Amino acid sequence: MGNSIFGIGLSALQAAQQGLLVAGHNVGNAATPGYTRQQTVQSTNQAQPTSSGFIGQGVQVDTVKRSYNEFLTRQVAQARTESSQLDTYFSQMKQIDSLLADSGGSLGLSPALQDFFGSVQSVATNPAEVAARQSMLSNSEILVRRFQSMDGRLNEIQDGTNTQIKDSVSLINTLAERVAKLNGTIRQAESIVGGQPANDLRDQRDELAAQLNDQIRAKVVVQGDGTYSVFIGGQSLVTGTTAVQLDVAPSALDARRLEVTYASGGNAVPVKESNLDGGKLGGLLQFRNESIDAVRNGLGRIAMVMAGTVNEQHRLGQDALGNPGADFFTVPSPSVSASTVNTGNGVVAAEVVSYSDLATKDYQLRFDGANYILTSVTNGVKGVAQTFSTFPQTVDGVRLSLTSGTIAAGDEFLIRPTVNGAAQIGVAVQDTSLIAAAAPIRTETPLANSGSGRISSGTVDAPPPPNPNLQQPVTLTFTSPTTFDVNGVGTGSPTGVTFTPGGSISFNGWTVKITGSPSAGDTFNIGPNTNAAADNRNALLLGALQTSNTMAGGTANYQGAYGQLVSLVGNKTRELEVTSESQAALLSQTKAVQQSESGVNLDEEAANLLRYQQAYQAASRVIQTANQMFDALLDVTR
Repeated sequence: MGNSIFGIGLSALQAAQQGLLVAGHNVGNAATPGYTRQQTVQSTNQAQPTSSGFIGQGVQVDTVKRSYNEFLTRQVAQARTESSQLDTYFSQMKQIDSLLADSGGSLGLSPALQDFFGSVQSVATNPAEVAARQSMLSNSEILVRRFQSMDGRLNEIQDGTNTQIKDSVSLINTLAERVAKLNGTIRQAESIVGGQPANDLRDQRDELAAQLNDQIRAKVVVQGDGTYSVFIGGQSLVTGTTAVQLDVAPSALDARRLEVTYASGGNAVPVKESNLDGGKLGGLLQFRNESIDAVRNGLGRIAMVMAGTVNEQHRLGQDALGNPGADFFTVPSPSVSASTVNTGNGVVAAEVVSYSDLATKDYQLRFDGANYILTSVTNGVKGVAQTFSTFPQTVDGVRLSLTSGTIAAGDEFLIRPTVNGAAQIGVAVQDTSLIAAAAPIRTETPLANSGSGRISSGTVDAPPPPNPNLQQPVTLTFTSPTTFDVNGVGTGSPTGVTFTPGGSISFNGWTVKITGSPSAGDTFNIGPNTNAAADNRNALLLGALQTSNTMAGGTANYQGAYGQLVSLVGNKTRELEVTSESQAALLSQTKAVQQSESGVNLDEEAANLLRYQQAYQAASRVIQTANQMFDALLDVTR
C-alpha cells in the first residue's frame, strides 16, 4: 500500500512540477513573437484491479500541446500579407504624390508652364523687344529643366524600388532557407521523443512563415511527416529541407526593369509578375507597374505634345531675321527596345505622326512567324491585341516601321512612345532673333479699292509646307462682286473664281479671308513679310496653344492633362491610405481573435502557477503521509 501511495504521490508531484514548468515557460515567453501558449495534457494511470474494485494509480502527463488554431493562423497570415502590400504601395505612392502636388514649389510643373506661356504672351505684346524674347528663352529653359528634374526624381524613386525589390527577394531566400532547416530539425527532434511535438521549434517555423507573408503571399501546406511545403505564385519555394533560391535580373525587354527569377535546369526563369502578389514585394511590383510607369508616361506625353505642337506652330512663323521658323524645342523620340533573346536582326523604329493622338500606353510587339501581334499595356494591364502582317503600321499617333534586318519567329520588342519625353526634352532655339514671332506673309487692301471688302492678315497652313512659293507675291483681282482672278507664281493663275464673303481662299500654303463687298476692279495683295521683327501674329498663335485642346484626341490642353495626372495620383494615394488603414484595423482584429486563443494571458498563467503550486504541495503531503505509514509499519515489525 505504501508503494502504491508513494507512486500516486510521485506521479502527482511530477505532473504538478511539469505544470509549473509549462506555466513558467508561458510567462517567460509572453512577449516572444510567434509564441503559442502551451499547456499540459494529463490522463489517469491505468487503475489496479482488486477484489474491492479498481484502485487508481495516479496521473501521467501525456504531452505538452500548443493552443494552436490553424484556421486563425492562416487568417492572420492572409491579413498580414494584404496589409504589408497596401502599406508598401502607399508609402511609395506618397513620394509621387508629393512630387506632382507641389504646384507652388520648386518641383511642380504648373508654375513653369504658366511662366513659359506668360513670356510667350509678352513677346506677342512686344515682339521687337529683346528683353521679352530673352524672357521667353529663359522660361523655356526653366520649363525644360522642370520636366527633366521631375523625371530625375522618378528615376530615384524607381532605383529605390529596385533596391527594395532586391532586399525583399534576399530576405525571402533567407526565410525560406530557415524554414527548410527547421523542417529537418523538427523532424529529427520529434523522432527522438517518439513523435511528441517540438512546440517551440514549431512556433519558430510558424513565425518564419508569417514573416514570409510580410514579404510575399506564401501558401503553406503541411505534409504527412509534419514538414512545411511553401509555395509562392504556384512556384514551390520550400520542399522538405530544400529551399529554392530566387534572384533578380534585368528584363529581356527593359534593362532598367528587374524581374524575379528562380533557377531551373541551370537557367534563370522569370516568375510571372501576376503571380507575385501580397506582401512588400507584391506592393513594390504593383507600384512599379500601375503607378510609376503611368506617371512617367503621362509626364512624358505632356512634354512631347507641348514640344511637338509648339514646334509645329513655330515652324509656321518667321523669325526676326526674316527666315522661316525652325523647331523651338527638341522633341524626344519614342523608345523601342528589342528583347535580348531575339534571334532575328530586325530593327523596328517608331515615329510620332500625330501628337494629339499620343496615349500613355506602352506596347509589346511579337512576331509569331506569320503575323505581328501588338499588345498595349496600360498601368500594367494588357489590352486587346492587334494583328497585322506588314509594316508600316500606325497606332495611337505612332507609326511603326521595320527599318532594317529580318524579324524571326518569337522575337519581341517593347515600344514606349512617351517614356523619354520628360527626360530628353530640350530647347533648340538659343538666339532671341530666331524666335519666330512673326507670320511670313502680309496682306494688303489698297486704298484705291472702291468696295467695302477687307482681307484678313492671313495664316500659314499646317503642317508647314516646304513650299518655295509661300512668300511669292499674289494678287486677287475682282472681275465682278462675285468673282476674282488670281495672279502669282505657284498659284496656277485661275480666273473667274467664285467669291464667298468670309470664305477661305488658299494658295501657296497660306489662307486668307475677304469680308464685305468688293467691287469690280478691286485688288487684294498677299506677299512676303518684310517687317518680321515687329510682327506678333505667330506669337499670338503660340500663346493660344496654352488653352488649346491639343492632347488626348483634342479633349485636353497641357495644363488640363497635368491636372488629370495630379488628380489620378492624388486619388490613388488617398484610396491606398484609406484601404491601408482599413486593412491594418482588420489585421489587429484578426490578431486579437487569434491571440485570445493562442496568446499568453498573464492573469491566467498566474492562476495556473498558484494552482500547480498547491497541487505540488498536496502531492508532497501525499508522499509525506505514505512515508509516515511506511514508518509505522516498520515500527510494528520491530
